[in-house]
Amino acid sequence: MNGIQRFALFLTIIGALNWGLLGLFQFDVVATLFRDGQASFGARAIYTIIGLAGLISLGLLFAPNRTTRRVTKKDNVRPLKSV
Repeated sequence: MNGIQRFALFLTIIGALNWGLLGLFQFDVVATLFRDGQASFGARAIYTIIGLAGLISLGLLFAPNRTTRRVTKKDNVRPLKSV
């Protein structure tokens, strides 16, 4: 996962927390930050950026899992003698 994907995932989590607060307490953090509420240009820009971050994070859902393997050095291993 590169830096852009990590930042997009962070913004997606922030957006999800905002939706959680909106659903539980009817409190919209982004709209509260701007005086005009959800209709202001700043709030709409933030919603758009978080939406784009969600699309970038959607790509992580379909990315293959990468597992790290430990590579062992095999220089000191003797082959088995056949009987």
